[in-house]
Amino acid sequence: MSNSLARDYYESSLVERMRGEGFKLKIQSFTFYLAEEFGFCYGVDNAVTTAFRTRSENPDKKIFLTNEIIHNPRVNQELREAGIQFLDASKKYGELKKGDIVILPAFGISVPELRALKKTGCILVDTACGSVVAVWKRVEKYAKDGFTSLIHGKFDHEETRATCSQVVPFEGHYIVIRDIKEAEVVAKFIENGVGAQELKEQFKKAISSGFDPQKHLVKVGCANQTTMLSSDSLKIAERIEKAFIKKYGKESLSGHFMKFDTICSATQDRQDAVEKLIQNQNMDLILVIGGFNSSNTSHLLEIAAAKLPAFHISEAGDLISINEIKCKQVDEKEPKIIKDWFPASAKNIGITAGASTPNRVIEDVIRRFLEIKNLRIVDSN
Repeated sequence: MSNSLARDYYESSLVERMRGEGFKLKIQSFTFYLAEEFGFCYGVDNAVTTAFRTRSENPDKKIFLTNEIIHNPRVNQELREAGIQFLDASKKYGELKKGDIVILPAFGISVPELRALKKTGCILVDTACGSVVAVWKRVEKYAKDGFTSLIHGKFDHEETRATCSQVVPFEGHYIVIRDIKEAEVVAKFIENGVGAQELKEQFKKAISSGFDPQKHLVKVGCANQTTMLSSDSLKIAERIEKAFIKKYGKESLSGHFMKFDTICSATQDRQDAVEKLIQNQNMDLILVIGGFNSSNTSHLLEIAAAKLPAFHISEAGDLISINEIKCKQVDEKEPKIIKDWFPASAKNIGITAGASTPNRVIEDVIRRFLEIKNLRIVDSN
């Protein structure tokens, strides 16, 4: 599939129509309201475009991906169908030969993985998002300055693993904080210095090798996985800052604590747009579209579900019928089938999509909903 064909495939005339009509679509008694910021961000668009262009420009070469290029099953399947293979990291890249092309995903890879790939002599095509790289530079600076990186993220997420690895070449340390509850544990240790062993045990999978709370929580710099809920990142930073002020005094804060400036604008824009959508429209429910393993999509769900019924679906086929839906809900690890999900009285449906979701998938979801309601779209002239 060529780059131009890929773009045509993922774009949607229906979504563009909704943009032009105030981000809404009325079909008989139903009105769909689309968030003003949704779907592919610049980093994702660049990664997907680069992958298809690389395939088009190198028809005779073997091309590989180290992992899913983005967290969207449809996009990754299209890449497979275009002849791009997915590497098995457990084989330590033994299947690679000099001259093979390896595409690095939008959320990056760890430093050890990068070193291993370079040793193979393969050609690397890096699609790492600029926002992710900005976080890497931040934690690298922390390590050089003797600060431990406190990263708001999920320790098993590819992006966070890559970010953590950036400090290792500088003998730096890190601790990954999942939420405000975990931040509270760290903050209390900073304040009173009690319970080092307990802290190490609680965060054993989320700290650097040789991490010593007594040494490595004296100077801390905050960073974040770009797809996390930005309001939570800010709350965590504020709590850790207060702990250092209590321990060392405000006049000494700069010697012990550094804030981040790495909130991803695309993530923030999409989260803000969901808030605005909920506030401005009288909706009955909201569909949040994105890969089930997409972190940024799960946080859009969190925001929506706090205000109204919300369902995280991956694709149009997850709308099984008007009585059944395959979806994830807040804090659930796996999707499940929910019955009686659509109230008979519901008329107003909100829609948003994670940063890895093509516009075409949004259109497919809308058309699938209308199909199960025995309705259809009359295309505008």
